[in-house]
Amino acid sequence: MEAGMNVLHDMGIQATRYLQENYQGSQDWFLFISFAADLRNTFFILFPIWFHLCEAVGVKLIWVAVIGDWLNLVCKWILFGQRPYWWVRETGYYGNASSPAIQQFPLTCETGPGSPSGHAMGSAGVYYVMVTAVLSVALGKKQLMIKDQFLRTALWAGFWAVQVCVCLSRVFIAAHFPHQVIAGVISGMAVAEAFRHIPSIYHASLWRYLGTTLFLFSFALGFYLLLKALGVDLLWSVEKAKRWCERPEWVHIDTTPFAGLLRNLGILFGLGLALNSQMYLESCKGKMGQQLPFRLSCIAASLLVLHLFDSFKPPTKVELLFYVLSFCKSAAVPVAAAGLIPYCVAQVLSQQDKKAV
Repeated sequence: MEAGMNVLHDMGIQATRYLQENYQGSQDWFLFISFAADLRNTFFILFPIWFHLCEAVGVKLIWVAVIGDWLNLVCKWILFGQRPYWWVRETGYYGNASSPAIQQFPLTCETGPGSPSGHAMGSAGVYYVMVTAVLSVALGKKQLMIKDQFLRTALWAGFWAVQVCVCLSRVFIAAHFPHQVIAGVISGMAVAEAFRHIPSIYHASLWRYLGTTLFLFSFALGFYLLLKALGVDLLWSVEKAKRWCERPEWVHIDTTPFAGLLRNLGILFGLGLALNSQMYLESCKGKMGQQLPFRLSCIAASLLVLHLFDSFKPPTKVELLFYVLSFCKSAAVPVAAAGLIPYCVAQVLSQQDKKAV
């Protein structure tokens, strides 16, 4: 088994070397793709846009992203996947020969295990939701015409183009092996497809959100403590990242397993708070909620406010405080985008209407 994985890892290292040697001029593009594929952009950009254009799609984006990333964490803890940037430094596979030299970048040194790729899984799940949503609205159940077939082909071609770019990006920066990004894409699509058959997420109560959040956290924490009691350290990858990353400043606490877990659970719980708030009911579910100027204003205001809000970075010196503040910051995102901001926009527009009368 180990010999087979070593061969697979070596093939991945050769793929990384090939990309770095032959596409060095595309370095900025690959770094941008890795940055754009981060789930943070789903929460701060895609969610407010889709929520105010088609609420159901926005809600599904959050559920797919959060549950997908939670499953990704559990899979990583089970599979103990290596990452190229540390595997090539400590493997004995090459014997007396020198190990292949691969570059590291500011986005290389993630601290979690490598398999499956979280970026690839998140990107595949999120874009699968968006493509199927557009196709559902545009085509419905009518008989397909030639232009409809063209739209379907174009959207799925775009979907796969994005996935290929994300996968190549993760391999280029030596954050993942090729088999890890492929597994991520397949897993992400599977999660997104599963949520097409779970309509209960669209009318979940606050208690449902709270219960789901507590279950996901309790399961992850219990799994971690159980294996730790059995002598298995699930944070082994953090030490490898600190040891083998070329620059200590490239190792970020927000890439640790529990940081990602609490960030995502904060988003899910915040969505539950927003959708069950009076502000949401009076704005998005009121008369004004059906008006296009209101929706466009909510999108613009949400993107601006969340961009400014994202500039706040919780202090990292005290790890527990960082986790708590990360959860609170994440919970505030959907509360603002789906509750507070629409309520404020509705109040402003209603005042303008009164003045016009």
